[in-house]
Amino acid sequence: MLRGAQALFGTLAVIFLLAPLVAILPLAFTSGIFLNYPMPSVSLRWFDELASAEVWRLAIVNSLVIGLGATVLSVVLGTLAALGLRNNLMPFPNVIRTFFLLPMVVPAVVLGVGLQISLSRLGLTSSYAGVILAHTVLCVPFVVVSVSTALQGIDRRVERAAASLGASPATVFRRVTLPLAMPGMVTGAVFAFATSLDEVVLTLFVAGPNQRTLARQMFSSIRENISPAIAAAAFLLILGTLLLAGLAGLMNRRRRVQRPSA
Repeated sequence: MLRGAQALFGTLAVIFLLAPLVAILPLAFTSGIFLNYPMPSVSLRWFDELASAEVWRLAIVNSLVIGLGATVLSVVLGTLAALGLRNNLMPFPNVIRTFFLLPMVVPAVVLGVGLQISLSRLGLTSSYAGVILAHTVLCVPFVVVSVSTALQGIDRRVERAAASLGASPATVFRRVTLPLAMPGMVTGAVFAFATSLDEVVLTLFVAGPNQRTLARQMFSSIRENISPAIAAAAFLLILGTLLLAGLAGLMNRRRRVQRPSA
């Protein structure tokens, strides 16, 4: 009975979470000009608008450029931070680890105001570099968590064995530690890219007209004119997020399979 109740609760939770998506995603294929049911007919006209309208094309390109830049930078910084925290190279590692996780819990508006002030002093507001840095601040905690988890699963005896065979610290890191931590880095990169694609608040504070991302364009379009093009853009975002989540799941499964053999 308990197992049946758990299955029922899980099913209801999944339905509750997916209901908004099921309601909006089919409207991406409507031939009408309004977001309502029933749909007149099935059409790809709104996806064609995303591909042909300059404002939507620029938003998609901006999202990819900013997302890739923030992902690369956050993976580098987050991996270095996780390595430093793992080796206790800094005093009070638990306190410092908490500081790395603060962007995940601090209200986005507060973080956006602080980043706007900081970036304006550096002259980076309304620039691609400024938006990438802002998104990196939000993405680094995901990388720190995922890489730290991967590093905790590494048996230090493997690294000591490599060192005892004459490998230098750089060689041990490149040939042993880095490959074993790679699933965590990939998982962190996936979550970082997905977070950057979906970020709106920070973009509103630090981006200019030329850095309008897809999420920000969707937000602006909702305020100006609600059209099925928003549903088409949401479909692309959700599809991309699901693909990234699937990649992260495969990497986690591969890590769990390889751990017993190690």
